[in-house]
Amino acid sequence: MVTPRILSVIMLMVLFFIAGCTSTANTGAAPSDVLSLQSGAGAGASDGSLRLVKSLPAPAGTRDGAEQLLSANDVLEINVYNADSLNRTVQVDSSGLISLPLIGVRTAAGKSVRQLEQELEKAYGASYLQSPDITVFLKESASQRVTVDGEVARSGLYPVSAGTTLLDAIALAGGFRDVADQSKVYIFRDVGGSKLVANYNVEHIRSGRLANPRIYGGDVVMVFTSQSRVAINNLKEALGIAVNASRLAVIP
Repeated sequence: MVTPRILSVIMLMVLFFIAGCTSTANTGAAPSDVLSLQSGAGAGASDGSLRLVKSLPAPAGTRDGAEQLLSANDVLEINVYNADSLNRTVQVDSSGLISLPLIGVRTAAGKSVRQLEQELEKAYGASYLQSPDITVFLKESASQRVTVDGEVARSGLYPVSAGTTLLDAIALAGGFRDVADQSKVYIFRDVGGSKLVANYNVEHIRSGRLANPRIYGGDVVMVFTSQSRVAINNLKEALGIAVNASRLAVIP
């Protein structure tokens, strides 16, 4: 039979455990999973090591996030004004190339839409058209997806667009699970060959104390577990079992 005294001891032990977890969480230290990936590489490291930073810059070549870079498997709609026979819908191949009439194979991956437009206008204008006006439209983007994993309702790969934020990404994944630590949300990003990660406190973002960071295609959002919330859930389960046992014990 589980007595009230035993229940009190169980509660006291769990409360001490919660206090220990909370004091650790409030230090602001990164989870060991993140720290173990760091190699101590300095700024601008390009050796593939992961580096913890205070905040993440926009991906390289995007004019500080104002433009999106094309990548393999993107589908482009290319329209040449007053030359409909040259209009094409093409897919960037695995090598980052596209093939167009008259000017042949061109590199698209790693360039912004505007850069590609200017290069195509130059190529067509060199030998075939006078003052060509070319529009490139990104019809489908295979690269503009973000991975949301960890303590969210629906982990997975989600499409993002210009202006998508961290809160948007969390919402796409169905929000936090009840054991999520909203102060330990990490965004991983590849910036110019360097792998960077930064910690964002979603509670502070929602209260307006921190800016809501933008999310880019290729980012990985990881939500870590709150050990104190896990302990509380375990306590509820333990108390539920103990109370049920007590009731069963007194049944004649």
